[in-house]
Amino acid sequence: MPKISKNATVQTVITTFEMTPGTCQDLLEALTDAYASFISKQPGFVAAGLHVNDAQTRIANYSQWERREDFLAMLRTSEMRDRNRKINELCKSFEPVMYDVAETFN
Repeated sequence: MPKISKNATVQTVITTFEMTPGTCQDLLEALTDAYASFISKQPGFVAAGLHVNDAQTRIANYSQWERREDFLAMLRTSEMRDRNRKINELCKSFEPVMYDVAETFN
């Protein structure tokens, strides 16, 4: 489970995917498979979560990595490049962005 903390030493990546309601389930299945069978097994992976909006036009992915380099290395693998090409066909756009936690509230 992701842990959101201002003092965390992990790299946070938030990726947003834009799609049509007709491809939302297919994209969600592709992302779920990618995490279950590949991404979660990569060095430095900590945790992730997938979120779908109620209109099924966006998926937000929150992931954490031990180091920025771990996330980048995963993206560069041939398997992830192949998966990203297929994911790209299921959505209008997707963009992973690295963040640092600035503040948290309970």
